[in-house]
Amino acid sequence: MDNAQLVDKLIIWLKEKVKTAGCKGVVIGLSGGIDSSLLAAVCKKALPDATLGVIMPCYSNEQDKAHALLVAEKFGISTVEVCLDEIFEKLVKLLPDFKKDEADRRLAQANLKSRLRMVTLYYIANQLKYLVVGSSNRSELAVGYFTKYGDGGVDIMPLGNLVKRQVKELARFLGVPEEIIAKPPSAGLWAGQTSEGELGFSYDFVDGYLLGGRVPPEIKAKIEARLNANAHKRALPPIPDF
Repeated sequence: MDNAQLVDKLIIWLKEKVKTAGCKGVVIGLSGGIDSSLLAAVCKKALPDATLGVIMPCYSNEQDKAHALLVAEKFGISTVEVCLDEIFEKLVKLLPDFKKDEADRRLAQANLKSRLRMVTLYYIANQLKYLVVGSSNRSELAVGYFTKYGDGGVDIMPLGNLVKRQVKELARFLGVPEEIIAKPPSAGLWAGQTSEGELGFSYDFVDGYLLGGRVPPEIKAKIEARLNANAHKRALPPIPDF
């Protein structure tokens, strides 16, 4: 399937999902990253009058907002901005601090940012009768690189069958600005954070593993460890079988 055919199929799929849900459109968190940028471009093609991008800075890198606005302007996407700095700061002060490992605290606060964004998207979507559309791709879903009930808390994931290299290829095909495609993937959770740095291996290795290619044994072991450890993120909460 070439890129044009893939886009056509995604457009049909998106329209059908919105119609089946009895909704009127879609809302997307515009992060300034490649995945949300590609998703926004596809959604705009599918639902030109019912696609809303939400920019949600939360002590974020200013470049993220600039790139989100660049994408919105490039594809003619309506946006709203909700700054989450104040509510995040208040919650951190209100919530208990168990003064454990600093890395654990940083991760907990990063996940809190993601979950605040999820709450924001659903608040807007409920008012508009829109679906919340997530930008996770197959590579991220496989290794569990997303926040449970954060960026993983969505209604549909149109990019969920595309590995990272396919996301890049399709983004270029649709004209996502090259500066967004070329920058290191990051969830923007803290200063200097990159997705591959946090994972400990590159998306190229994950893509190769998922597509049946050869991966160095030590990297394969790391990938499979993440697959197993994060299986709970890809499933509904377990219930007793009796």
